[in-house]
Amino acid sequence: MLKQTLYTAHVSTLGARAGHVESSDGNLKLHLSVPPGMGGQGGTGTNPEQLFAAAYAACFGGAVQYAASQRKLETGEVQVVAQVGVGPSADKEGFEIAVELEVTLPGLDQKAAEELVAEAHRICPYSNATRGNVDVKLTAHGGV
Repeated sequence: MLKQTLYTAHVSTLGARAGHVESSDGNLKLHLSVPPGMGGQGGTGTNPEQLFAAAYAACFGGAVQYAASQRKLETGEVQVVAQVGVGPSADKEGFEIAVELEVTLPGLDQKAAEELVAEAHRICPYSNATRGNVDVKLTAHGGV
């Protein structure tokens, strides 16, 4: 339960995985395409997995920056590469996703990078939403 709502995004889709997605403010307007690996034709549109990967990577990067500011650490430019896989569940009905986040912090040594990524994983809203429900693999890379 939220203590306080700071922001609410409003997005709608039409046409499911082969349709369109648009935010209420018009800043997000995208065509969707079903990837060939999922039986689709591919195409120039994005897909829910790419959108989730982008959102999780951006949010996780923000959590890293927040945790670094609390510790007064200089990370250098934070890079987060996200991979989101989708496939049939091994033990439930339907489908599941799995996430890999690779975080590069060029201003930190390896140990400090690993500690900061672990801290970010504890505070990131996407990590909190997926915890216990989605396999998330974290990899940290320090630069010094």
